[in-house]
Amino acid sequence: MVHTMDLGCGVREGFAGGFDSVMPRLALLDFWTCAEYIECMSRFSPLNWPVVRQIRGGDPFGRDVNTQSQKSKDKRGRIEEADRVVQSVCPYCAVGCSQRIYVKDDRVIQVEGDPDSPISRGRLCPKGSASEQLINSASRLTKIKYRAPYSTEWQELDEDTAMDMIADRYLEARRNGWQDTDDEGRRLNRTMGIAGLGGATLDNEENYLIKKLFTATGAIQVENQARI
Repeated sequence: MVHTMDLGCGVREGFAGGFDSVMPRLALLDFWTCAEYIECMSRFSPLNWPVVRQIRGGDPFGRDVNTQSQKSKDKRGRIEEADRVVQSVCPYCAVGCSQRIYVKDDRVIQVEGDPDSPISRGRLCPKGSASEQLINSASRLTKIKYRAPYSTEWQELDEDTAMDMIADRYLEARRNGWQDTDDEGRRLNRTMGIAGLGGATLDNEENYLIKKLFTATGAIQVENQARI
């Protein structure tokens, strides 16, 4: 039967038979491996244990920096490297939690809750806390893409061209679905070719303007995400 013995620092030694048979094998370890092993184990000295540091440092309750390891002390938060902090609102839902956006070299490096907000008081849900991943995701689209009918390729459009295309299609759908009167001659003045959907990722003012726009153009199919 083959046994293995963990010597630490990633060194594992295999041997057959009883544990007595491992001693001759250990003697075959070269000096460099033994020195590396001793150096590695010295880092795990009992003097470096947190509880020992607490007692030696006069902090038996573990409320001071003596409980921190050197590795923890050497770490620095990402927000320390930020050039500036920008206040914003989380885009995910209608609660409107406030955020602090930490920016370095015109790039977002961290997103945290804003403790000055009377709504969220510095708290963020998991989605809001992960906003930085949304902003810096490699899959995020930063340019307008358009695929023509029956095409398999996407092409980039500038904002003015895209807005003109949307406006043209909106007016065409309104015109094609327009109804002046019903079958009995009653006045309707509506279009059935347009439908509007508001959402929680929009603020109150944006939803209000969407409702005014669709109502003014004769659309009656106006809904909100909350009713679906």
